[in-house]
Amino acid sequence: MSLVSDISLALGQLADRRFLKVFFLGLGLTIALLAGATWALVQLVGWFLPENFTLFGYSFGLPGEIFSVATIGVMLLASVFLMVPVASAFTGLFLDEVAEAVETRHYPHLPPAPPINWGEVLLESISFLGLIIAVNLVALILYFMVGPFAPILFWIVNGFLLGREYFQLVAMRRVGRAGARAARRRHMPEIWLTGALMAAPLSIPVVNLFVPILGAATFTHLYHRLESPEGAVSSR
Repeated sequence: MSLVSDISLALGQLADRRFLKVFFLGLGLTIALLAGATWALVQLVGWFLPENFTLFGYSFGLPGEIFSVATIGVMLLASVFLMVPVASAFTGLFLDEVAEAVETRHYPHLPPAPPINWGEVLLESISFLGLIIAVNLVALILYFMVGPFAPILFWIVNGFLLGREYFQLVAMRRVGRAGARAARRRHMPEIWLTGALMAAPLSIPVVNLFVPILGAATFTHLYHRLESPEGAVSSR
């Protein structure tokens, strides 16, 4: 078993009915968030530009015409930056259902995970979300400084953050908060690498919509491979 196997197994289950349910729920929430962010941006532009202006003899109205012409482009651009916190929020909301679907199919020998402590999950999710937003605001300045290497910096920074969160929440289902932190420290290099592989497609519009569910499934396999190697994945 290897990281490639973890990702392959996750990809192989994307057609699972439970995955599809979570995917469409997450997709709806993501589109709503991006549309709301786009609308807010257009309204903000409207505050600073005149309601109407003339350019090359053509009259333009704001923000309505800008919204109608540029909405799709703005949403795609916004998704590159917003999908990191979206993926973080998605983890806390839907990870348990994705992880349970993975374990039911591939690890049927495992006992059911203890009832989830939503208080702990909420605390972890909020703290991670705040950390991700804060770090990315600082990194935004660095992106302009490193020029063509900005995507690599994006993957490195967010790979660490997302890997840390995904693994923590997956492990918490089985060993609690303290046990998850200990496991995370033991395997941080591979967690970071896996997180970077999840962060890379987050910078690709449309493709990034599939990443949160794929990440939750991949890290479930990663956790069981690293922490319970005796529980080999089922061949089903």
